[in-house]
Amino acid sequence: MKSKDSKSKLIDDMFEDFLPNIHRAFEVLKDILKRPSAMAGGILLLLILLTSVLFPLVFHINPLDQDLMARFSPPVWQDGGTWKHILGTDNLGRDILSRLLYGSRVSLLVGFSAVLVASVAGIFLGLVSGYYGGKIDHFIMRIADVFMAYPFMLLTISVIAVLGPSIFNLIIVLGISDWVTYARTIRGSVLSIKTKEFVEASRAIGTPDLIIILRHVLPNVISPLIVLATLRVANIIIWESGLSFLGMGTPPPMPTWGRMLSEGREYITDAWWLVTIPGLAIMMTILSINLLGDGLRDALDPRLKNL
Repeated sequence: MKSKDSKSKLIDDMFEDFLPNIHRAFEVLKDILKRPSAMAGGILLLLILLTSVLFPLVFHINPLDQDLMARFSPPVWQDGGTWKHILGTDNLGRDILSRLLYGSRVSLLVGFSAVLVASVAGIFLGLVSGYYGGKIDHFIMRIADVFMAYPFMLLTISVIAVLGPSIFNLIIVLGISDWVTYARTIRGSVLSIKTKEFVEASRAIGTPDLIIILRHVLPNVISPLIVLATLRVANIIIWESGLSFLGMGTPPPMPTWGRMLSEGREYITDAWWLVTIPGLAIMMTILSINLLGDGLRDALDPRLKNL
């Protein structure tokens, strides 16, 4: 009976801790709505996400279908363009718009998934390293130093060359290669939080370490991680495009923005749209994520509230 009462009390305490977080999330959202740049970035990113997910429902041109009779068709606003291929076609007559929309799904999937893998690994190792310190902290940080000493892109290319190009391998490699950023960030925050009075009081009354970490430490270090994760999505998308440009990303014939740039660079003087349009797609996606990330940083940092 006592065991049930203790479990019920723990659930009630976790629920009470959860309500302020909901209120905090609404406050952050209201603050973002007051910032035009963050709003613009959020709306643009939402449009990109919606078009990448919903385009098969309204756009029925296969991005792999070839039409050699329509190769190098220009965009519709240029002489010779047609509404059948709004953004033109490539050297094999494949529709640029369908390839662009399908490529957005690949880039966004890799970006968000790799950040999820990196953040989960980095948060766990950073919490353990910062909270327990000592030999555990020394061991984890020396592993982090080894990862940081090896060039990121070279490490990624080396692993992809061994495992072979695929979306799954790309997500895992990019995620594992980027965990150090999150681990070091959260470790520094934990080192300052764990000496606070409320943490010391919980430890003094015999609260288990896991409960202290989940209830007192993690909620107080999660804000900078949200901002960091948002901005790292943009970096991962750039790295994925770079790897695809080098032929080390997803396997052909799957269209990606980086591969579209790679395939179109030979025809840039005759068919400018082959590289300009996917380049603009990458730029607009990165811009939207950075604007949203800056808005989150300003909303979550109390020192910037009145700026």
